[in-house]
Amino acid sequence: MIRGMHAMFYSSQAAELRAFLRDKLGLQGTDVGDGWLIFDAPKADLGVHPTEGSEPPSGTADISFFCDDIEGTVATLRARGVEFTQAVEDHGYGLVTYFRVPGDFRIQLYQPKYGNP
Repeated sequence: MIRGMHAMFYSSQAAELRAFLRDKLGLQGTDVGDGWLIFDAPKADLGVHPTEGSEPPSGTADISFFCDDIEGTVATLRARGVEFTQAVEDHGYGLVTYFRVPGDFRIQLYQPKYGNP
């Protein structure tokens, strides 16, 4: 039945965002024509969170990246020119920070505390 998941970014800076994902985050992909890259997604999991008040509003979808060593990953990405918007914080489920990508996205990076082999 379901064998995978496809995620999309809709961006006013699509070419720049594709280059960021390839060059800064190191994601591999296939050019399916005219520079349109379809990236091979790393390991994934999917959560369903309740809304609290109006933030975020119900119907919101979000994407995060996770890692095993957040301090090391942040240092590597900073060296590649990635801009982080806040210090690493403990959110209970994991150690969390956010970074900016072209097209006005803010993406979460976290090191999970729950079992995630």
